[in-house]
Amino acid sequence: MNVYQTEQVRNIILLGHGGAGKTTLAEAMSFVTGGIKRLGRVEDGNTISDYDKEETKRLFSISTALIPIEYEDCKINILDTPGYFDFIGEVTEALSVADGAVIVISGKAGVEVGVKKAWDYCEENNIPRIIFVTDMDDENANYMEIVEKLKKLYGKKIAPFHVPIRENDKFVGFINAVKMGGRRFNKDGTIVDCDIPDSVRDDLDPMRAMILEAVAESSEELMEKFFEGTEFTYDEISQGLRNGVVEGEIVPVQCGSGVNTLGVAILLQSIEKYMPSPKRKSLKLEGNNPISNKNIIVNYEDKEPLSAYVFKTIVDPFIGKFSLMKICSGILRPDMTVYNANKDMEERIGKIYTLRGKEQIELKELHAGDIGAVAKLFNTSTCDTLSTKANPVVFDAIEFPEALTGMAFNTKTKGDEDKVAQGLTKIMDEDKTVRYVNDKENRQTLLYAIGDQHLEVVVNKLLNRYKVEIELSRPKFAYRETIKKKVSVQGKHKKQSGGHGQYGDVHMDFEPSGDLATPYVFEEKVVGGAVPRNYFPAVEKGIQDCVLKGPLAGFPVVGIKATLTDGSYHAVDSSEMAFKMATTNAFKKGFLEANPVLLEPIAIVKVTVPNSDKYTGDAMGDLNKRRGRILGMNPIKEKLEIIAEVPMSEMFGYTTDLRSMTGGRGEYTYKFDRYEQAPSDVQKKVMEEYKADVEEN
Repeated sequence: MNVYQTEQVRNIILLGHGGAGKTTLAEAMSFVTGGIKRLGRVEDGNTISDYDKEETKRLFSISTALIPIEYEDCKINILDTPGYFDFIGEVTEALSVADGAVIVISGKAGVEVGVKKAWDYCEENNIPRIIFVTDMDDENANYMEIVEKLKKLYGKKIAPFHVPIRENDKFVGFINAVKMGGRRFNKDGTIVDCDIPDSVRDDLDPMRAMILEAVAESSEELMEKFFEGTEFTYDEISQGLRNGVVEGEIVPVQCGSGVNTLGVAILLQSIEKYMPSPKRKSLKLEGNNPISNKNIIVNYEDKEPLSAYVFKTIVDPFIGKFSLMKICSGILRPDMTVYNANKDMEERIGKIYTLRGKEQIELKELHAGDIGAVAKLFNTSTCDTLSTKANPVVFDAIEFPEALTGMAFNTKTKGDEDKVAQGLTKIMDEDKTVRYVNDKENRQTLLYAIGDQHLEVVVNKLLNRYKVEIELSRPKFAYRETIKKKVSVQGKHKKQSGGHGQYGDVHMDFEPSGDLATPYVFEEKVVGGAVPRNYFPAVEKGIQDCVLKGPLAGFPVVGIKATLTDGSYHAVDSSEMAFKMATTNAFKKGFLEANPVLLEPIAIVKVTVPNSDKYTGDAMGDLNKRRGRILGMNPIKEKLEIIAEVPMSEMFGYTTDLRSMTGGRGEYTYKFDRYEQAPSDVQKKVMEEYKADVEEN
């Protein structure tokens, strides 16, 4: 593959709903430009994007794939992203380096939730976009309905460049509404000029009006001409469109078919013409010098010192470890020594590649703005910045969505724990939305991911890649135990077994301390030397041990005040151990007499849903079913944030339920807030589970 200058590079992310045809379109782009000789199919599991075993088995994308294509004098780095919401981390990585986007819409499925999410991603990241309506060769495709829906959603930004031509219910061509000329497809997918059929005139006029309206919005001068009724020249339309698209104020809509490569060449023309190179990016890239702690503005210029951002890591047993990076300034060449300012370590660059799916294509060098890969960077991980030691720079790390779907897991084969830990470490190097936690309190290990499907993929990767098998189960939740009233009890430990015996006797008060953040408070009010002072630490040690595991269900005890009021001792048989055992007896007796209760963890949950009565009502009703208390609601643009207190045990499975309620548009975060008394039925259930677990073990 040739070496390309910054102005010749286009970094394009493919976005859209799952199953809309992104991977098929990427395949068609590569085929049309000669990158591949045979067109693969998702159904056959032989596309260049979906090469992972999990992808070929499931028939959808799980990871972002890099597909570089050469078109005219331009290199287009296609970033084919998953459409299913569980794999949002992959989309987040690609968004961090994309300079333009193609939002893919299925002509038969229409404007789905994934399209709206894709639009929001582009808005949040200031990424210009083109909409490509695919599947137009399907008889149920309805392009005009899609355009109208887009216009309703996004207003004057929508500029439909194409109006499809159908003959005998077949997609045979389109009208270029910018040039006002007909285009008909040949059998090989190429196009020839044709007259504008009378059958499309009624559709063409409103589409043309939408284009002119969008062009008028691109500058005050053109707006004045528009209101004066003066016609725009073709150059004015072309320049207005180019400026508007780059600024994200105009979004072209085109049509075609990825399966039959119809309209794909025209889409490539539009990407080359309307999508910006990294150099034309309106947002400046800001970094930080870790030595001087000063902010640095980095431009995509070859003449500046080298800086490169690692946005993705691939760890595969077959293709090895690759660090995918975008060159932000300077030129990356083989055999260079670079400086990782995040780790304060130097790395040696070996060969430089671009990846076409799993294929590695060696490059002589990478210029500013281009995307490539380097193998075997042992100390470099995702979100690290590579630069020169003389000019160090660190770019902000990607903000990944938090993984909130958690399950407990155990290895199927004893002794595989180390293998599982090593495998998960490699998976987490590759996927920053996966994490696992060793929960010592509940004696469980937890695996977290974005959703249930994501968890399933991680389990299968462990099995297929690293040959270890784990079983998932519902996690245990961290309850607490406390008391509600004051009691006075005696605890005695007396044992005679020949020689010195054991004797300890304590009288103690147990009562609520009022502080649930502290396990216990210990005081002594002994008078007259009933218990010698040298045994006070042993009494407290007894309390300290007891609060680790309460009598009700084995959970830690909190919010208790223990006061030593009286007791007795034996000059020969008393010892620290005896008084510790006496205290333990007093604690167990007193705790069970003091109206003991279980406390459950309460989280503050923030749920964001589209601002409509249906979504809001469903979300609030579901939170109420989970014993949630609504604290308030905040409007955020076209969405509504619901704030509630919910027991953490009731949040299990919430990701799936929220997506189902909101068609995938709902999002949430939660954070532990405090403990409070659990309802009696919950306490009974937890205690029964604890009793069964004790009997079983």
